[in-house]
Amino acid sequence: MIADVDNVTNISTSSNADHLDRLAGIVILAGGASKRMGSPKAELTLSTNERLLDYHVRQALELSAAVMNNAPIMIADNERGFSINPDLIVKNPQVPIIHIADYLSINNISGNDDEQIETGGALVAIESALQSAASLTKLGEIPNAHASWLMVISCDSLVPATDLWQKLKTYITQATDKSAICLTDDSHLYPLLGIYRLSIEPNLKHYIDHGQRQVMKFIKPIVQPVSFPKNWQYLTNFNTPEDFKRACIALTHL
Repeated sequence: MIADVDNVTNISTSSNADHLDRLAGIVILAGGASKRMGSPKAELTLSTNERLLDYHVRQALELSAAVMNNAPIMIADNERGFSINPDLIVKNPQVPIIHIADYLSINNISGNDDEQIETGGALVAIESALQSAASLTKLGEIPNAHASWLMVISCDSLVPATDLWQKLKTYITQATDKSAICLTDDSHLYPLLGIYRLSIEPNLKHYIDHGQRQVMKFIKPIVQPVSFPKNWQYLTNFNTPEDFKRACIALTHL
C-alpha cells in the first residue's frame, strides 16, 4: 500500500514554476537482465562504436551542462560494475558520475530467508537515486539547493536525455500537481523515461518496504503522461537484437 502518495502531489502552480530547470540528478538504469537481448544492454555498441551506457552518460553530461547546475549522474547497474569511458570523466570533472547500489529494504535486512524479496528492479534503483540526489543536494554538491527533480532514463532506450528533458519540463509549469512526468504512447506508459520529484522518496520507500515492486501500481496515482513524437517510437524501448537495430536506424533520423 502507498502511504499518502497524493499528499506529495499537492504542490502549487507557483511552486512548480519555481522549480523549472532544476534537476537534482540523472539516473541511468542499466541493471536489467536483458534475457531477450542475449547480452547486457549497457554493453551494446552503436553504429558509431560507442557503447550504449557511454552514450547515455554522454547525453546526461550534455543535459547537466545545459541546465547549468552540474546535476550528478548516477549509474544503477545492480552492482554489475559496468565501466564508463574514462574520457567522459576526464573531460567533465565538475559533474559527479557515480555508481549507486540498489536500495536495500527492511525486508531484505531483517526478513526470514524464505520470505525475503529479491533485490533489483526499477523501483529499488529509483529509490536509491532519489536518496542519493537528496543527500547531494543537502551537502551542497549541487549548486542549486532547490533542485527538486530526478530524471530517470533506461538503458533500453535511445532517447537523448536533453530531448527528453525539453519534452517533459514544459509540464512542470502546466498547472499539474503530479509528482512524476513520463512519456506515453497510445498503448503504453514509459515510467523509466521520465522525471520524478524528490519529495516522493518517503512514499516509495514505504511502498518497497511493504513488499511491493510493481512500477505501474506505484506510479499511476502520481503520473502526468506526456505523448512523444512518432519518430521516437523505436527509441523508447528495445528488448531484442532486431529492436535494437531499428532503434539505431531511428536514431540516425532524429
